[in-house]
Amino acid sequence: MDTIRTSSPNSAKQVISAAFESKRPLFLWGPPGIGKSDIVHQVGASMNAHVIDVRLSLWEPTDIKGIPYFNATEGKMVWAAPSELPDAAMAEEHEHIVLFLDEMNSAPPAVQAAAYQLILNRRVGQYTLPDNVLIVAAGNRDSDKGVTYRMPAPLANRFVHLEMSVSFDDWFEWAVTNKVHPDVVGYLNFSKQDLYDFDPKSPSRSFATPRSWSFVSDFLSNNYSDDTLMDLVSGSVGEGLAVKFIAHRKVASKLPNPTDILAGKVDTLDTDEISAMYSLIISMCYELSQDVDNPTFYDKVEQFLTFSMKNFDTELVVMAMKLALTQYQLPIDPDKVPSFDEFHEKYGKYIKAAQN
Repeated sequence: MDTIRTSSPNSAKQVISAAFESKRPLFLWGPPGIGKSDIVHQVGASMNAHVIDVRLSLWEPTDIKGIPYFNATEGKMVWAAPSELPDAAMAEEHEHIVLFLDEMNSAPPAVQAAAYQLILNRRVGQYTLPDNVLIVAAGNRDSDKGVTYRMPAPLANRFVHLEMSVSFDDWFEWAVTNKVHPDVVGYLNFSKQDLYDFDPKSPSRSFATPRSWSFVSDFLSNNYSDDTLMDLVSGSVGEGLAVKFIAHRKVASKLPNPTDILAGKVDTLDTDEISAMYSLIISMCYELSQDVDNPTFYDKVEQFLTFSMKNFDTELVVMAMKLALTQYQLPIDPDKVPSFDEFHEKYGKYIKAAQN
């Protein structure tokens, strides 16, 4: 049995962009919660395109084909064009329009048949797609426990097919940009395998995906009781991971405040809990990213570096600086950090090894 080639989210963006350049319709496959819809919108935003998001599973055939009516002036039946699809006036307002047919293979066969005409001929009934409309569709796989219908072979053959997989590095980059809660980012840095644990054979209704971890991040922004928070986290990522995550948070909550560390008020760490250290590093990087334009930025970078070298082992020190420079993209000038020479002397070879 042939294996299916998969693409990470960042690779998928490049493939979608390439398909758009060639004006080829693309179908994005993947399990639930990994960010298929979000990626399409990100690609659309990167090219300043207007994205029309259609949940095809909620449509009827007439939503695509339109509704026939008698035109008394012309004395014949004509079709009323669907209002949600782009018309000539909309096409003139935008350089590109992305028609995103989400949940396509969850749509009933009659709806897929109408969509087939639209994709194959770029027209259906009397409606024609404007030339600057780009088509991308998405759906879950048959094995994902969702409601799906087998896609007709002629329709499938009109698409370039791409199956997505989860990538922690791509998610981390997204999490930093979207300011996911440091406790979630720190925990998942330590337990990367917990980012995604969907098993279609499991009876559990909740499971961990990038989407459900974003729910957890949102919950942490509110001051819920311990029981309420446990119920919310469990209902998002499953009870097993919720227990692990809440236990991690309890340990992390006893750590020094990252603001106090960066201000030089705290210079020692009284725990050897690795997962908590990961969270502390993330929290310090996050704090630094908020202070890039602050006159005290380099004073805080100095405290960050000296604290790390004093309290973390080699692996964590290297990771802390790597995250600061690459993921958080902090504009650190080594000449403005007094302890950087010491850092480079002690850990420079490990950073070079990590880059090779």
